[in-house]
Amino acid sequence: MQIQFLGGTGTVTGSKYLVEHNGKRLLVDCGLFQGLKQLRLRNWAALPLPADSIDAVVLTHAHIDHSGFLPRLMELGFHGPVFCTEGTAELCGLLLPDAGHLQEEEARFANKHGFSKHTPALPLYTEAAARKALKRLQKRPFGERFEPLPGFSAMFHSAGHILGAASLHLRCDGTSTLFSGDLGRQHDLLMQPPAPPEAADVVLVESTYGNRLHDEGDPLAQLADVVCRTAARGGVVVVPAFAVGRAQMLLYAIHQLKNARRIPDLPVYLNSPMAADVTTLFRRHAGEHRLDAAQCRAMCAGVTIVNTEEASRALNQQRFPSIIVSASGMATGGRVVHHIKALAPDPRNAIVFAGFQAAGTRGSTMVGGAKEVRIHGEWVPVRAEVANLPGLSAHADRNELLAWLAKLQHAPRHVYVTHGEPEAADALRQAIEEKQRWACSVPEYLERVTV
Repeated sequence: MQIQFLGGTGTVTGSKYLVEHNGKRLLVDCGLFQGLKQLRLRNWAALPLPADSIDAVVLTHAHIDHSGFLPRLMELGFHGPVFCTEGTAELCGLLLPDAGHLQEEEARFANKHGFSKHTPALPLYTEAAARKALKRLQKRPFGERFEPLPGFSAMFHSAGHILGAASLHLRCDGTSTLFSGDLGRQHDLLMQPPAPPEAADVVLVESTYGNRLHDEGDPLAQLADVVCRTAARGGVVVVPAFAVGRAQMLLYAIHQLKNARRIPDLPVYLNSPMAADVTTLFRRHAGEHRLDAAQCRAMCAGVTIVNTEEASRALNQQRFPSIIVSASGMATGGRVVHHIKALAPDPRNAIVFAGFQAAGTRGSTMVGGAKEVRIHGEWVPVRAEVANLPGLSAHADRNELLAWLAKLQHAPRHVYVTHGEPEAADALRQAIEEKQRWACSVPEYLERVTV
């Protein structure tokens, strides 16, 4: 069996792992590259193999950096099945069409205002292409073996992180490989912790937070401090948040803080209709998260859902304290970009990031202290307070990643550290070698290994 790393190397995006065995090709994850331009350009480039030679795809979860290339893969010629959990299928039903819609919307906006270097600006794929891709999804439950291709045996185990997120255990002719997917936290506010890993000959483990630990302080207290400071100076709190997972966590956190009277009873706006749809899914997947039915209902209690573009634009004119939760989480696109453009120049306001910010994203630039950011071809001054609350991340930190690996029933022959920035991936490699004495390496882009 061979594995080729088509993404998720040197970056936390673009996860794609090609598994070849007995003439069959299985792609594990099918993510978009995000962040730095040289990475994003890979989304437009040809794959190093014909797309129609890939026989099947298995998704570990629905986040765009793991699933968002699927419509593009189909347009390149892929015509096989796509296997995933029920939660992943439901979330892809929201995320992929939304991704296509946003790309069309951004292309229209760029063409209208003439700030694109391309004439005309084009979307990578359309909403229609995304909806077509959804027809390929085939649901499989956690904990039951299935055959994605002849000679391949697969099983999903819960990874925490978001609804439907899974680690994948794959067997081929007596050789087993474990793909961690994105691993959640042991004490996440919403999600249950990851299931213990099934022993495997080879392990691919993510390393988003491979070189750091989450702050041991109370992230709700940190959020409360930012909200209270901003409200006191009459400002608006803008929270870029992924529509899946972080938006729901933030709404629940705000609800808890209001109930405890730790923050003022400010108006709260969820400017992401998709995030509102995701929130309803929590009721159907009760076993994967910590909330009961009443808590799921409370999550959106008193929250104004913003559906129209007109209502979204109106939020930018507000001059009273309020909280706006809007996608995307790294400020790479979506409605939150318009809010940042309008509200970042005002020092009364605050921009609060809640999770990892990939290199090259606006979120990373702002967290790094930039005094201006480029939006829609213009340089926008950043005078608002910028806060980063990594304790609200949905990713396991270094110690949690090591603790998950330590639960393996026997040592793997080799561990490949993926899905991390170079420093994070190499730090986790060193930690694994020091603590477990296992053979471990960080693969390069397009590297091919035999297992």
